[in-house]
Amino acid sequence: MKVNTFGSLNGTFKPDSGFSQTKKKSVHVAILISTIVGVFLIALAITVLVLVCKRCCSKSKPEEAPVLWAPCKTDGANSVDLSRKFTERTAPGDSPNFKMGLHINFVEIELATNDFDERFVIGTGGFGKVYRGVLSDGTIVAVKRGMQGSKQGYPEFQREIFLLSRIRHRHLVSLIGYCAERSEMILVYEYMEKGPLGKYLYGSNLPCFSWKQRLQICIGAARGLNYLHAGYSHNIIHRDIKSTNILLGENYLFKVSDFGLSRLGPSHGESHVTTGVKGTFGYLNPEYFKNLKLTDKSDVYSFGMVLLEVLCARPVIDLALSGQRVNLAEWALQLEKIIDPRLVGKINVNSLRKFSETAEKCLAERGVDRPTMAEVLRNLEDALQLQETELMREPYEDSGNEESQIPVAGVGRTPSARISIDEDRSMARMSEG
Repeated sequence: MKVNTFGSLNGTFKPDSGFSQTKKKSVHVAILISTIVGVFLIALAITVLVLVCKRCCSKSKPEEAPVLWAPCKTDGANSVDLSRKFTERTAPGDSPNFKMGLHINFVEIELATNDFDERFVIGTGGFGKVYRGVLSDGTIVAVKRGMQGSKQGYPEFQREIFLLSRIRHRHLVSLIGYCAERSEMILVYEYMEKGPLGKYLYGSNLPCFSWKQRLQICIGAARGLNYLHAGYSHNIIHRDIKSTNILLGENYLFKVSDFGLSRLGPSHGESHVTTGVKGTFGYLNPEYFKNLKLTDKSDVYSFGMVLLEVLCARPVIDLALSGQRVNLAEWALQLEKIIDPRLVGKINVNSLRKFSETAEKCLAERGVDRPTMAEVLRNLEDALQLQETELMREPYEDSGNEESQIPVAGVGRTPSARISIDEDRSMARMSEG
């Protein structure tokens, strides 16, 4: 048995037989490699093409935020658009994703509220129910849980997170965190233990605020609004200023809350923002309601209605009354008929005049005729100073010329000792409450 040098068992040697087999193998390998490389290049080209198309689409169309559930929309198709515009204009380079550092697990919120126990409900609004809760670290919080079918939904949820994660002010309610799990939309705020301003003015048996205390409340809210309008890098319009959105916390510090309807004001060179009407009936600026042109003067009008509530201790709309008395704005100039009877004889006339003039200017028909929040704040501080000056005077001192005093029935000077006693008793009763 012969074995040739090419490994053949056949003793006969054919010079080209080994070369032909090697050549065939080389051809097969070359074809295989070419096929693999070709497939790889085609796949790479397709991947690049897809990425380019996605980039082009993302530039031509802003990324839509995921909708957790479909709420009722009061702005029609503009609801999501307004939310997106707010996000882009607040932080142009930001990703539309939420601030993950503020995220709170749903399980922790369930534990904090005892699985959303109805006994823990402290209020209900357009977004949903608000619960009192205690986090694992002992922090007492207010938990606002979005409710399916409510008038507010994902756009409002997004606005509050983006806005409140950027601003901090002593007279604005702080956002502690949020939850966006299990198709839930939950906002967690600092707890304002004493509730909304409205319940201290009417509809309850809580102790009555003195005039000085009411002025301090208005000044605090005005400072918070002035920060939104002028103290932040962007002009922010609240759009839902009302007595139920001014909350009382520890040490009787009032803060503005509920920023779900807030949005950025006009950019430099613009006079207004055109948008669908949102807010609360009775507080809505008529000019904004008619032509859909929104400015920070819309907040000034709403705040003017709050000033009237503080003075008169009644809702802005009271259907139990008749005629012009139903709407507080239409009845506002008749001070002798609408002033809170519990304040009669306890207000300095000059302080009242300054306050009522400020409220009247806030309610001017045209926005250009209304003061800025900075001007409103200064006027309220002046009214407080006038009231405090009266408190420090002796009973026989004159508070001003009679000709310059407002003829309000039953409103006049009261001895300083009596007012001090009344205020001390009132504050003591509220502290006990």
